[in-house]
Amino acid sequence: MTRLLLAALLLLCSGLFPALAEDVEASDMVRGGLQAIQMIDRNEAGELWDGATPATRKRITRTDFASKVARSRAPLGGPQQRTWVAVHRQVVTDPDADAAGQYVSVEYETRFGNTPERTLRERVSFRLDADRIWRFSGYVVR
Repeated sequence: MTRLLLAALLLLCSGLFPALAEDVEASDMVRGGLQAIQMIDRNEAGELWDGATPATRKRITRTDFASKVARSRAPLGGPQQRTWVAVHRQVVTDPDADAAGQYVSVEYETRFGNTPERTLRERVSFRLDADRIWRFSGYVVR
Protein backbone atom coordinates (compact mmCIF):
# COMPACT_ATOMS: atom_id res chain seq x y z
CA MET A 1 0.00 0.00 0.00
CA THR A 2 2.80 2.43 0.93
CA ARG A 3 4.60 1.84 -2.36
CA LEU A 4 1.34 2.40 -4.23
CA LEU A 5 0.85 5.72 -2.44
CA LEU A 6 4.46 6.71 -3.15
CA ALA A 7 3.99 5.78 -6.80
CA ALA A 8 0.81 7.86 -6.94
CA LEU A 9 2.62 10.82 -5.37
CA LEU A 10 5.50 10.52 -7.86
CA LEU A 11 3.02 10.26 -10.73
CA LEU A 12 1.26 13.37 -9.47
CA CYS A 13 4.60 15.15 -9.25
CA SER A 14 5.77 14.06 -12.68
CA GLY A 15 4.45 14.63 -16.16
CA LEU A 16 1.39 16.55 -15.00
CA PHE A 17 3.40 19.74 -14.48
CA PRO A 18 4.90 21.96 -17.18
CA ALA A 19 8.68 22.13 -17.16
CA LEU A 20 9.06 25.68 -15.86
CA ALA A 21 8.44 26.56 -12.23
CA GLU A 22 6.69 29.79 -13.16
CA ASP A 23 4.27 27.80 -15.32
CA VAL A 24 3.54 25.01 -12.82
CA GLU A 25 -0.11 24.66 -11.82
CA ALA A 26 -0.36 25.72 -8.17
CA SER A 27 -3.34 23.47 -7.45
CA ASP A 28 -1.35 20.41 -8.57
CA MET A 29 1.49 21.35 -6.24
CA VAL A 30 -0.93 21.93 -3.35
CA ARG A 31 -2.38 18.43 -3.88
CA GLY A 32 1.09 16.89 -4.19
CA GLY A 33 2.25 18.68 -1.06
CA LEU A 34 -0.78 17.49 0.86
CA GLN A 35 -0.09 13.91 -0.21
CA ALA A 36 3.51 14.23 0.99
CA ILE A 37 2.42 15.64 4.36
CA GLN A 38 -0.17 12.89 4.74
CA MET A 39 2.63 10.35 4.32
CA ILE A 40 4.43 12.12 7.17
CA ASP A 41 1.19 12.00 9.19
CA ARG A 42 1.23 8.22 8.72
CA ASN A 43 4.89 7.94 9.83
CA GLU A 44 6.00 7.16 6.27
CA ALA A 45 8.78 9.76 6.07
CA GLY A 46 11.28 7.09 5.03
CA GLU A 47 9.15 6.12 2.05
CA LEU A 48 8.81 9.78 1.14
CA TRP A 49 12.62 10.12 1.25
CA ASP A 50 12.88 7.11 -1.09
CA GLY A 51 11.25 9.15 -3.87
CA ALA A 52 13.11 12.37 -3.08
CA THR A 53 15.38 14.31 -5.37
CA PRO A 54 19.05 13.17 -5.45
CA ALA A 55 20.17 16.36 -3.66
CA THR A 56 17.93 15.55 -0.69
CA ARG A 57 19.17 11.98 -0.54
CA LYS A 58 22.80 13.25 -0.59
CA ARG A 59 22.16 15.87 2.11
CA ILE A 60 20.52 13.58 4.70
CA THR A 61 20.26 9.83 5.14
CA ARG A 62 16.90 8.08 5.09
CA THR A 63 17.20 7.18 8.77
CA ASP A 64 18.19 10.70 9.81
CA PHE A 65 15.38 12.26 7.76
CA ALA A 66 12.72 9.95 9.21
CA SER A 67 14.08 10.49 12.72
CA LYS A 68 14.23 14.29 12.36
CA VAL A 69 10.66 14.44 11.04
CA ALA A 70 9.39 12.16 13.81
CA ARG A 71 11.11 14.27 16.50
CA SER A 72 9.64 17.49 15.13
CA ARG A 73 6.11 16.10 14.82
CA ALA A 74 5.74 13.83 17.88
CA PRO A 75 5.21 16.60 20.48
CA LEU A 76 2.54 18.24 18.32
CA GLY A 77 0.02 15.41 18.22
CA GLY A 78 -2.07 14.61 15.17
CA PRO A 79 -3.16 17.23 12.68
CA GLN A 80 -6.62 18.64 13.43
CA GLN A 81 -6.96 21.18 10.63
CA ARG A 82 -4.71 21.97 7.67
CA THR A 83 -5.14 24.72 5.08
CA TRP A 84 -2.75 25.68 2.32
CA VAL A 85 -1.76 29.33 2.43
CA ALA A 86 1.02 29.91 -0.11
CA VAL A 87 2.89 28.52 -3.08
CA HIS A 88 6.45 29.76 -3.57
CA ARG A 89 8.51 29.40 -6.73
CA GLN A 90 12.27 29.78 -6.66
CA VAL A 91 15.31 29.24 -8.88
CA VAL A 92 18.36 28.22 -6.85
CA THR A 93 21.92 28.58 -8.09
CA ASP A 94 24.38 26.19 -6.53
CA PRO A 95 27.71 24.68 -7.62
CA ASP A 96 26.16 21.25 -6.97
CA ALA A 97 24.08 20.48 -10.08
CA ASP A 98 21.84 18.19 -8.00
CA ALA A 99 20.88 21.12 -5.75
CA ALA A 100 20.65 23.91 -8.33
CA GLY A 101 17.43 24.36 -10.23
CA GLN A 102 13.76 25.14 -9.96
CA TYR A 103 11.87 24.62 -6.71
CA VAL A 104 8.27 24.99 -5.68
CA SER A 105 7.27 25.02 -2.01
CA VAL A 106 3.77 24.84 -0.59
CA GLU A 107 2.95 26.18 2.86
CA TYR A 108 0.08 24.98 5.02
CA GLU A 109 -1.25 26.40 8.28
CA THR A 110 -1.93 23.47 10.56
CA ARG A 111 -3.51 23.03 13.98
CA PHE A 112 -2.23 20.01 15.85
CA GLY A 113 -3.94 18.14 18.67
CA ASN A 114 -1.41 19.11 21.35
CA THR A 115 -1.35 22.80 20.33
CA PRO A 116 -4.96 23.54 19.32
CA GLU A 117 -4.73 27.20 20.39
CA ARG A 118 -2.26 28.10 17.64
CA THR A 119 -1.37 27.24 14.09
CA LEU A 120 2.03 26.15 12.85
CA ARG A 121 3.41 26.34 9.32
CA GLU A 122 4.30 23.22 7.41
CA ARG A 123 6.33 23.64 4.22
CA VAL A 124 6.78 20.93 1.59
CA SER A 125 9.23 21.53 -1.25
CA PHE A 126 9.66 19.95 -4.66
CA ARG A 127 12.49 20.24 -7.19
CA LEU A 128 12.28 19.84 -10.95
CA ASP A 129 14.96 17.23 -11.62
CA ALA A 130 16.99 16.88 -14.81
CA ASP A 131 14.59 14.20 -16.09
CA ARG A 132 11.80 16.86 -15.93
CA ILE A 133 10.05 15.19 -12.97
CA TRP A 134 9.03 17.16 -9.88
CA ARG A 135 10.31 15.28 -6.83
CA PHE A 136 10.00 15.81 -3.10
CA SER A 137 12.93 17.79 -1.75
CA GLY A 138 12.07 18.76 1.82
CA TYR A 139 9.69 19.23 4.73
CA VAL A 140 9.76 21.51 7.73
CA VAL A 141 7.26 22.47 10.45
CA ARG A 142 7.59 25.74 12.39
